[in-house]
Amino acid sequence: VRLVESGGGLVQPGGSLRLSCAASGLTFGDYGVGWFRQAPEKEREGVSCLAWDGGSPYYLDSVKDRFTISRDNAKNTLFLQMNNLKPEDTATYHCAVREYGGKLACLGPGVMNYWGKGIPVTISS
Repeated sequence: VRLVESGGGLVQPGGSLRLSCAASGLTFGDYGVGWFRQAPEKEREGVSCLAWDGGSPYYLDSVKDRFTISRDNAKNTLFLQMNNLKPEDTATYHCAVREYGGKLACLGPGVMNYWGKGIPVTISS
């Protein structure tokens, strides 16, 4: 299984980024998916997750109404649209999957089966 993130970078406060996660080596539609982030000297936290069988997503409170998670099972790809970015969103963002996982996997990163290497996102003027 391979997960590869893209779309990160440096953006000014108030800007937008769209992260992508290309998955291979698995039946993507059988997996719950999520985005996690880790800032320096902080614990990894779940940003947004989708259950394998659909339903409403989970969002970390601090990103609600700013971030949108989506998936394209036909293309084996996970997305995270991030708008109105703030300096506190600065972190390395990882995608992760869990077979038949639910959205609450976001609350316990340790349950995820596979992880991408992560991509840095920096919000700074």
